[in-house]
Amino acid sequence: MLMAIGSLTAMGVTLGTILGAAAKFLAVEENPLEEELKAMLPGSQCGQCGFIGCGQAAAALAKGEAPVTLCPPGGKAVAEALAKKLGITADLSEHEEKVPEYAFINEALCIGCTRCIRECSVDAILGANKLMHTIIAEPCHGCAKCFAVCPTDAIVMRPIEVTLGTWHWSKPGDGHAVH
Repeated sequence: MLMAIGSLTAMGVTLGTILGAAAKFLAVEENPLEEELKAMLPGSQCGQCGFIGCGQAAAALAKGEAPVTLCPPGGKAVAEALAKKLGITADLSEHEEKVPEYAFINEALCIGCTRCIRECSVDAILGANKLMHTIIAEPCHGCAKCFAVCPTDAIVMRPIEVTLGTWHWSKPGDGHAVH
C-alpha cells in the first residue's frame, strides 16, 4: 500500500515538473499592448467592427491594421482613449455619437422566420420557427444585426430610456451623464 502511494506521488511530482518546464519553454509571448487595448474595448463581441470579437479587433489595432474608430458601441470616448493609448490622432469629425439602443420586435409583424435568432450573438431573442419572437432588452447590446436581416421590418432599434437603473453619475470633467 505504501509502495503504491509512494510511486503515485513520485509520478505526480515528475509529471508536474515536466509540465511546468514545458509551460515555461513553450509559452507563446503575447503583445502586452494587445491586452491593454482589449481591456479598453466594450467586450460585447458584437462584430460591428468587422472582426469576430474584441480580441481580434485589439490585435488589428496593435498592428496598425485597423482605425481607432472601428468600434461603434464604444463610441467617441473609446476611439479617443484608443488614439491616446496608441499615440496617434483620430479624425472624429465624421463620427456620429449615438445613444445606447436595444432591439424591439413588433410581434404583430413577426412571421417567425428565425433569421434574427441566428444573428444574435448574445441570445437575447426568444422564439421558435413560425412563432412570434421577443427580445430580452437587458442582454441586447444594440448591434442591430437582427434589425438588418428582418424581412418584415418587425424589428426596430429603440434608445435605452434613462431610469434609476440605467442613469449614472458623470465622470469629473465630463460635463454630461453617462448612460
